[in-house]
Amino acid sequence: MRFQPVIGLEVHVQLKTNSKIFCGCSTRFGAAPNLHTCPVCLGLPGALPVLNRQVVEFAVMAGLATNCSIAPTNIFARKNYFYPDLPKGYQISQFDLPICLAGHLDIAVGEQTKRIGITRIHMEEDAGKLVHGQGGGSGVDLNRAGTPLLEVVSEPDMRSADEAVAYLKKLYQIVTYLGICDGNMEEGSFRCDANVSVMPVGSEKFGTRAEIKNVNSFKFVKAAIEYEIARQCELIEDGGKVVQETRLFDPNKGVTRSMRGKEEAHDYRYFPDPDLVPVVISDDWINRVKNELPELPEAKYGRFLSEYSLPEYDADVLTSSRPLADFFEQCAKACGNAKGAANWVMGELTRALNDNGLDIVQSPVSPLQLAGMISLIDKGTISGTIAKKVFEELWKNGGDAAAIVEQQGLAQVSDTGAIE
Repeated sequence: MRFQPVIGLEVHVQLKTNSKIFCGCSTRFGAAPNLHTCPVCLGLPGALPVLNRQVVEFAVMAGLATNCSIAPTNIFARKNYFYPDLPKGYQISQFDLPICLAGHLDIAVGEQTKRIGITRIHMEEDAGKLVHGQGGGSGVDLNRAGTPLLEVVSEPDMRSADEAVAYLKKLYQIVTYLGICDGNMEEGSFRCDANVSVMPVGSEKFGTRAEIKNVNSFKFVKAAIEYEIARQCELIEDGGKVVQETRLFDPNKGVTRSMRGKEEAHDYRYFPDPDLVPVVISDDWINRVKNELPELPEAKYGRFLSEYSLPEYDADVLTSSRPLADFFEQCAKACGNAKGAANWVMGELTRALNDNGLDIVQSPVSPLQLAGMISLIDKGTISGTIAKKVFEELWKNGGDAAAIVEQQGLAQVSDTGAIE
């Protein structure tokens, strides 16, 4: 029997705010345990939450960028469950009235484009973190408790691990372009739960799903989904039944392991949080946020094609991240040679960054320095081979390309009389 995978993703996007969602504590990562806490995020009796306005604005930005409708009125709800890192005994989230509804993202699947539905985006607070010691004991660090999150829930529209990764990368690109998330997956700023099931090819009835929790890299998402699909297919073919459960992915062994039975919404006993009033969002406010949105990846890609006459591949690579796109554009405008700038940014510069484990924002060579060197090539002052030596000097010691060429006598001699 042949099976068709069915995949939906729940993505947790940690928002890049200076303070937590319901109190003034810092969201800075890496502090000593329990340093950034107060009576609100510790869940002490009598402490009352106050909503961070910037969280709402970031949620509206995310909703607009993912083609969602923005709910004019939405409420916070208490999600009740027990876990050691949840000091209040409930998480403040949203349930039946989330802030964003019915959106979509279009992803590339081979030569085709596929639309992935987004059911909802809602605001919520993060839980704390359990720290397991070497001696067998465990501690609770509540620095992360109350950190603002957006949960982006997709429709079960994906049919392969590759489609899931493509959707995840598209969403990652959008939230980092918007500047609402730093995108640091190692620190948990962007992580996802994957709901995976299989059904016989031709069937319209979904199978029993398993949820794979907290996968925090594109590579692991692909591996976890592929393993889970194979596991479920083998289980059914052997006469077994897939159990609805929550599973964890073991990246060292490339397998998923059962964690607990999967809860349903009624298990959490959601009810409106009596300490928080409904959030009312006016059309004027939504329009202001819409007008202030930065240029998004698809629009920038189209502009790079038309304005700079770049090949599709170049435009795709250069718009993969906002800092990379900004670097290229500054360089291209300064030297007046977009294709030359694209070649150097995608070639020598990217190679040097990768070799040194650096990101584009950490580049020792600035856009203007690179543009100055490209201009020397275009004028015939130096050749492409000599330019690589100049680039190495810029990378190691900085300075100005023209000055380096003059000091080291690297200029090409084009006067035939002088050559003779």
